[in-house]
Amino acid sequence: MSLVERIKTLCKEKKITIAELERKNGISNGQIRKWDTSTPGIDKLITIANYFDTSIDYLLGRSDQKNYFVPKPNDKSDADKKLHEIINELDEAEKELLIASVENTILLAKQLANKKFN
Repeated sequence: MSLVERIKTLCKEKKITIAELERKNGISNGQIRKWDTSTPGIDKLITIANYFDTSIDYLLGRSDQKNYFVPKPNDKSDADKKLHEIINELDEAEKELLIASVENTILLAKQLANKKFN
């Protein structure tokens, strides 16, 4: 799959057009489609990779792994075990503070995502 094809696929997944992607990232109108026959600058590749939270290697077809880190099943279970251990050691007041903290963090993350993608 070519660079442009991968970008088209990522755009479809995010439900945006290539033109919208270009506008949101300060890339000249129609420039991305020209990358089938020309070489984009590294700054443009970094911009696109960052926008889609993927790697340049993925965009260029050197990797099929979209995300930087994909946890292995045992990595996830190890993290789950550690998290349960930590939570079980908390008293009720600490648990309430933890819940409030996590809720605030999620709210902030959603607000930042809305600013970034809207």
